[in-house]
Amino acid sequence: MAQLKSISAFSSSNLAFHGSKRESYPYHGKVCCPGKLSSFQELAARKRELQGNTFAVTSSNGIVTRALNKQVIRAVLPTYSETEVSGSTKERGLRGKLNKVVLAYSGGLDTSVIVPWLRENYGCDVVCFTADVGQKAKASGASQLVVKDLKEEFVNDYIFPCLRAGAIYERKYLLGTSMARPVIAKAMVDVAKEVGADAVAHGCTGKGNDQVRFELTFFALNPKLNVVAPWREWDIRGREDAIEYAKKHNVPVSVTKKSIYSRDGNLWHLSHEGDILEDPENEPKKDMFMLTVDPEDAPNEPECVDIGIVSGIPVSVNGKKLSPASLLDHLNQIGGKHGIGRVDMVENRLVGMKSRGVYETPGGTTLFAAARELESLTLDRETMQVKDSLALKYAELVYAGRWFDPLRESLDSFMEEISKTTTGSVTLKLYKGSITVTSRKSPYSLYRQDISSFESGDVYDQADAAGFIRLYGLPIRVRAMLDS
Repeated sequence: MAQLKSISAFSSSNLAFHGSKRESYPYHGKVCCPGKLSSFQELAARKRELQGNTFAVTSSNGIVTRALNKQVIRAVLPTYSETEVSGSTKERGLRGKLNKVVLAYSGGLDTSVIVPWLRENYGCDVVCFTADVGQKAKASGASQLVVKDLKEEFVNDYIFPCLRAGAIYERKYLLGTSMARPVIAKAMVDVAKEVGADAVAHGCTGKGNDQVRFELTFFALNPKLNVVAPWREWDIRGREDAIEYAKKHNVPVSVTKKSIYSRDGNLWHLSHEGDILEDPENEPKKDMFMLTVDPEDAPNEPECVDIGIVSGIPVSVNGKKLSPASLLDHLNQIGGKHGIGRVDMVENRLVGMKSRGVYETPGGTTLFAAARELESLTLDRETMQVKDSLALKYAELVYAGRWFDPLRESLDSFMEEISKTTTGSVTLKLYKGSITVTSRKSPYSLYRQDISSFESGDVYDQADAAGFIRLYGLPIRVRAMLDS
């Protein structure tokens, strides 16, 4: 149960998270104190000096951080013009020359080593863009760090449309990483324009889906930007090589060779790949999970949660209206406590290979259950069947990184239109990893008790069923006549 202590903070954390296990906590203020922190080690030392106190510091590149009881918390940066730019590199690199590159920076192993690699190979300034804790960026050699709070935009503009569409990839995957990449890439394009960058870069491997998701977004929003993908260029062939490169260039990393998981987390989910998970015969270790308790260890008493939905979009929990991010955060806490939303699956990657991943999506799983139950009241048979069929295509487009594709946008318009009457509330019972619906209601419900009852009614005459069956079964009867 100790892992529950981090559920609330993690689910509220910054958006981009890839690499070693860590926690991050949100902070929405802009507070600074004098002093220059030239390295990650100095920041850590400063934090130890003031352990137990709440304080804020700003590094030489304008990063605002806040520490509280050993936890380092990110804050939204001031405007870009207020951010100091230092360490410009004017010489040509080993592979060519770029002026300034905006890097999707997570603070993990992969992107930490990319910073010095870009400077060495392209002779460029590196502007690290992150929606996660970014204390290592300066120590890695970045000239600038930009942090944006994308939580509300992510949930409202990306997660909720997918939820409304019922988009699930290959029966299980709720698209946590797939939805996060376009919102990050879009923000990178915006940052590139504001800082005058001529290129963008990411830390995705050449075997994964994320490289496609990032680059298709770049193409859609600014096709003139150069794209650098170090994992497709450099001689580093794995994480152990990356660790050695980091040590050689004095880049602080928290990953070790003994324990290597690839994790990606955001408000929607936390994914786990690599290490023992690469063999689909291996059961995940119990201590691997971070957002959810083991269902066997969950409370022995069930908990009911009432979710309010308007036009297919969640708006409240237990009668309390919440912002999109706050609502999802709250359900992550409740669902995580009851072991909701664990998925272990082997999926087909876009690049052609199969991969095994384990996902924790406590709040998202709860919301999907509520949305399906409400739709059972508000959608007629034909509409539901068409919606379900198009949801498969919608999920495929999102998984493949085609968020800004006109087809996805058209499908989204369809989903918005048919969900106008999907309004009401659903009560779910959460218990040891399971979800059971206990109540559903809607002012637009197509369910009529007086019609559905086995008792006699004025609207439905059971005698009419005989003629319907004869007409409905006519093709079957005709075919049977040919065979007789």
